Amino acid sequence: MTRTAPRRPRGRSALLSLFLALAAVLFGAAPVPAADAGGSWWEPTARPAPDSQTNATGAPFKGTDAQGKVRGFVDAHNHLMSNEGFGGRMICGQTFSDAGIAEALKDCPEHYPDGRGALFEHLTGGDDGTHDPVGWPTFKDWPAHNSLSHQQNYYAWVERAWRGGQRVLVNDLVTNGLICSLLPRDRSCDEMTSIRLQARKTYELQDYVDKMYGGPGKGWFRIVTSSDQARSVIEQGKLAVVLGVETSEPFGCKMILDVAQCDQADIDRGLDELYALGVRSMFLCHKFDNALCGVRFDSGTTGVAVNIGQFLSTGTFWSTEKCAGPQHDNPIGLTAPPAMAEKLPPGVSVPSYASDAKCNKRGLTRLGEHALRGMMDRGMMLELDHMSVKAAGRALDILESQEYPGVISSHSWMDLDWTERLYSLGGFMAQYMNGAQGFIGEAGQKAALRQKYKVGLGYGTDMNGVGGWPGPVGGDAPNAVKYPFRSFDGATVLDRQVTGQRTWDLNTDGAAHNGLVPDWVEQIRLTGGAGVVDELAKGAESYLTTWKATEKHEVGVNLAANAPTAASSTQWWNPFVNYSSGRAVDGDTGTRWASEWSNDQWLQVDLGAVRRVGRVTLDWERAHAREYRIELSENGTDWRTAWSTDASDGGYDTAEFASQSARYVRVHGVSRATDWGYSLYEVRVQRA
Repeated sequence: MTRTAPRRPRGRSALLSLFLALAAVLFGAAPVPAADAGGSWWEPTARPAPDSQTNATGAPFKGTDAQGKVRGFVDAHNHLMSNEGFGGRMICGQTFSDAGIAEALKDCPEHYPDGRGALFEHLTGGDDGTHDPVGWPTFKDWPAHNSLSHQQNYYAWVERAWRGGQRVLVNDLVTNGLICSLLPRDRSCDEMTSIRLQARKTYELQDYVDKMYGGPGKGWFRIVTSSDQARSVIEQGKLAVVLGVETSEPFGCKMILDVAQCDQADIDRGLDELYALGVRSMFLCHKFDNALCGVRFDSGTTGVAVNIGQFLSTGTFWSTEKCAGPQHDNPIGLTAPPAMAEKLPPGVSVPSYASDAKCNKRGLTRLGEHALRGMMDRGMMLELDHMSVKAAGRALDILESQEYPGVISSHSWMDLDWTERLYSLGGFMAQYMNGAQGFIGEAGQKAALRQKYKVGLGYGTDMNGVGGWPGPVGGDAPNAVKYPFRSFDGATVLDRQVTGQRTWDLNTDGAAHNGLVPDWVEQIRLTGGAGVVDELAKGAESYLTTWKATEKHEVGVNLAANAPTAASSTQWWNPFVNYSSGRAVDGDTGTRWASEWSNDQWLQVDLGAVRRVGRVTLDWERAHAREYRIELSENGTDWRTAWSTDASDGGYDTAEFASQSARYVRVHGVSRATDWGYSLYEVRVQRA
C-alpha cells in the first residue's frame, strides 16, 4: 500500500492536505442459477442476482507448461479488505456482501447526498468538491483511476483478473492507527484488531465464492498457506491467495519518544498469531518509524505531512544522516504549509535537513532483528519495501548470513541497487502498477539481472491502497486496447467490463478497478511487445520458487553457541556491565564482548572438538574493526588465516571460506575503525 507518485493532486486546505498525505501514502438477493452457467468448472452453478459481469469467456488455462512450470501473473501487493481498516470509512464499499452488490458497492454515509462530505475524496483528486455517491447500478463517478476512497476489489472484478491470467494474489492486511483517529470511523483504531478482522473477512470471501460453485473448496478463490498448496491451486487453474501484513505498528510495536512500546514476548506472540491466521509475508515497518525499523521517506508535500504524522504518533520527526553506500532514501519535503504546521504543538516545527544527508538514521533495531529472526524461524517472507536503506541493508546482511531466500520487494518501494542482493538470495520482485510505458521502462532497468537469475516479474496493483493508478491513454492512442482481446495464454476472450449500467474501457477510463488488470497487461503488450508480458507470465512460478525455498530453509547450527571463549583483553571500565568474551556467544544480542582500546586484540572460541568450519558471522557494535582476519587452529597454538578484510564497515559481517577442519576459531582485530576497542554482540560459527 501507499506508494506516492508526483502525479497525485495536492490538497485544497491544510487540514485536508494532512489527511491526504497521511492516508495516501500509508496506506443481495438470494442466489439464482447463473445466466451463462454451462456446467464448466470455471462457471458458478449459482451467482447472486443482480451482479457484475466478468465479460470473460473461455476456459482458464490450467496445469503446467511443457517444462512442468505453472504459468500466470502474480499481483504481489493488493488490499482486498482495506475497507475494513482505518476505522472502516476511508475506503467506501465492500469486496462482497451477502446482501448483494447494491449493498456492497455503495458509498460511505458521509458522502451522501452529493459527495460534499467526502473530504478524503476531495483531497485525493477524485472529485472537484462533489461527486455522485451512487454506486450500483449507475457508477457515474466511481470507481475511477483517480478515486482513491472507493472500492476497487469487488469480488467479480477480482474474478475477471483471475480469468485474464492472474494466478497469485497477495492480500496485504493494512491499516494505520493515526489515520483512523483523524477520519470518520465506526470501529476500533487498534491495528492488530483490524488485521484480525481483515483476515476473517478474507476467509468469508472464500466461503462466499465457494457457495456459488456448490460448496467448500469448489470456488476459484483459494487461500493458501504453503507453496505446495499454491502450486496445486494454480495447476487447477484457480487463484492462490496469500495473506500478508502491511501496517505501521505490528504487534503494538510503535515508538513514543524513542521508547519501544513492545518487547520480544509481544513480537513472539504476534508472529504466532499471524502465522496461525495464515499470514506468510509481512512488512516490519510502514511509513512511520517504529520499534522495529526506520522507514524509507516520502517526498515533497506528502513527505512533510507524513513526517508531521510521525511526530503526532511517536513524538519524533525523521532524522537523517549521510548514506554509507550508493543506496539512499527518498528526499524529504522541507517546508510545511503554514496551516499544516499549525497542527503541531506551539513551538514545534518541522526540522530542516541537510541536502547531503539522504538516509534515515534509524535502521533495523534489536527488536526488529528479533522479529526478522522470528519470521525466519516460522518460514515467513520479509517485505523489504518501506524499510530505510539502513534497515534494508542490515536485514539483507542477516538474511545473507543464513542464506535465507524469503525476501520480497512487491511494489517499487525499494532502492533498485538492492536488486541483485535480493535475487542472489533467491528473492522475488514485483513492480508498482504504473502506466504501460513507465512499467516497461522500469522493467528494462533490471532485465539483465532477471535473465541472469532466470526469474520472472510480478506487479503490485496496490488496489484499495490509495496509490493512484494508470490513467486513460485515449481511444486513438497507438497502444489503445482493441476490444475484445485474448489473454496472454490465448485461453480467455475479454471484452469491455460491464457492471450494472456502466461499461469500463481502459482507453477512456484508465485502470479504475481490479477487473481492468488484464486490459492493462494487454496495453503493456501493445506498448512494448510480448517480452515483458512473457516475463510477467513467469511471475507465479518465480514467486512459488522463492516461497518453497523459504519453507525448505534450515537455519545452520551455530557451533559457537555457549562455547568456551577467551580474549586478549576485556574492557572493565564499567563495574556494572559484564563485557567478558562469553557474552559474544550467549545468544543474547543485548550483551557483548568489548576489548581494551588498542588495535591488536582477539576473541577466541573453542568448539570442543575438531569440526568442519566454513562460515563465521560477526555482529559488530559501533566499535568495530576496519581490518581483521578469521584464524583457525586445531590445537590452539598453530594458527592459519582462513579469511581477512581491510575494509569492514561494521554492522553484520559474514566471512565465507573453503571448508576447513578446526577446533578453535579466532577473530583477530588488526586495526580499529573507531577510537574505542573492538566490540562484538554475537559470533556465529557454522559449517560450510
